[in-house]
Amino acid sequence: MIFRPYERLEAVIYAHRWAYSRNPSFYDYEELGGDCTNFASQCIYAGTGIMNFTPTYGWYYIDPDDKAPAWTGVEYLRNFLVRPERSPGPVAQETTELSRARLGDVIQLRFEGNTFQHSPVVVQPSADGDPAKILLAAHSNDVDWRPLDTYTFQAYRVLHILGAYTA
Repeated sequence: MIFRPYERLEAVIYAHRWAYSRNPSFYDYEELGGDCTNFASQCIYAGTGIMNFTPTYGWYYIDPDDKAPAWTGVEYLRNFLVRPERSPGPVAQETTELSRARLGDVIQLRFEGNTFQHSPVVVQPSADGDPAKILLAAHSNDVDWRPLDTYTFQAYRVLHILGAYTA
């Protein structure tokens, strides 16, 4: 299995292009619980170009009725990205160190309860981890260049994308 680097700039260019609109190649899940993780997955895909077509546990999008739970579900995306086995698709390390967030990474937010509910994409990191300097793009309340510190959240986790395995 070959490991390919993450094209961070491609992911961020995609995020800026589609932050306030929808790519017609993908369904808009806004009315079905939110579109944030769908948008984050699209950005990650723009930076990797590799999907994992394993039924149920993969990470892929074919059409609105044929997609993996990890493509649109906050917790499922995290579980796929930090999976221990080597299989096709992007991989990430989870951290709570904001200074480790880089362009194209995902910072998942938990607003209430025990599960994370939002998956914005980093479009400007901060070397010192200052939440006022970390800027995000997201769907479900469409934003671009939004500072992390303008969200009210109970917890966060950084999914630092390392790259992707090819088949």
